Amino acid sequence: MLPPDVEAVAERVFTALADPSRRTILAALASKGPATATDLADRLPITRQAIAKHLALLAEAGLVTAEPGERRRVRYRLRSAPMQVAQQFLAALARDWDGPLDALKEHLDQHARGST
Repeated sequence: MLPPDVEAVAERVFTALADPSRRTILAALASKGPATATDLADRLPITRQAIAKHLALLAEAGLVTAEPGERRRVRYRLRSAPMQVAQQFLAALARDWDGPLDALKEHLDQHARGST
């Protein structure tokens, strides 16, 4: 069983990743590096206002950090730590399912061998 804080982080990550626009923003930051909301709006088919709202949600999930830049412009940078926690959550979930799924497969294989 995972600690509750791991589940909470994973939930925030999965909620943030559920929206295709946020995934697009994360992909843009991953491929091009830190950017402002205006930079992202110039590259993506999303308005600057929508990008700003999505960036706020991504920041709440811990997936991006806001860094002050020149002339009061805020640049957003990816953070990998929350994504790694979500990956750990999924890995633990997969381990929990491996045993029962293997047992089910064995049962079905035995049943199929017995009926032939």
